[in-house]
Amino acid sequence: MSRSKPRPPAESAPAQLSLLPPDAAAVLHLVRENLRLLADLTRRYEAPRLDPPAAEPAGREFFRPEQVADYLGPELEALAQEQIRALLLDARGRLLRSVLVCQGGLNVVHAHPADCLREAVRANAPYLILAHNHPSGDPAPSPEDVRFTHDVGAVAALLGIELVDHVVVGRGGAYVSLRAGGLYAPPDGSPGEPPAAAAPSAGAAARSPPAGAGPASRAPSPAAPPRRPAPMEVAHGRPP
Repeated sequence: MSRSKPRPPAESAPAQLSLLPPDAAAVLHLVRENLRLLADLTRRYEAPRLDPPAAEPAGREFFRPEQVADYLGPELEALAQEQIRALLLDARGRLLRSVLVCQGGLNVVHAHPADCLREAVRANAPYLILAHNHPSGDPAPSPEDVRFTHDVGAVAALLGIELVDHVVVGRGGAYVSLRAGGLYAPPDGSPGEPPAAAAPSAGAAARSPPAGAGPASRAPSPAAPPRRPAPMEVAHGRPP
């Protein structure tokens, strides 16, 4: 009768040793949990990405405010904070770059006209369109929005750049064009209008221009708000 050889006992996996003292290990565990919670909060409340949309190729033309809303609206309306974006255009109204100017809080963003124009100067862009969102969902421009737009337009004209329009994005596809609503017109001395300054869209609080009015027709400029002696930081936004 053959006898089977006894199998050697299975080697158990070596226990993982911690080189940290118990107090330090507990602190490390707490830090990891806090980082995990911070990542969850960031995914839930922060912008999906801070960079402007990268799917659209450069060269896309912007003729009307609804094109700006269609391009930036789906991303901006989902944000929990205000953001200011700038579309840099060439002489034919074609997109050179879309840049994030700054990001603020729930109902305010602090910006300076230079922040909006810095990348336009670097890109040698003759035209600029601003856009920002109202997390409250109401795209009606606030007095601060109007003042800030006039400030940027005036400083841009000094640099040979035209601020063509400022589009405020709400929720559900709602938006308002300050240019179409009669709240802003490029100051005299701007280099001229590209096709992007054409007729107001259906989503803007303004009437369409009369038949035969070309894309270079200007809306009458409202009374300009009081000018400051020099550009300075402004609070820009509206309460929800």
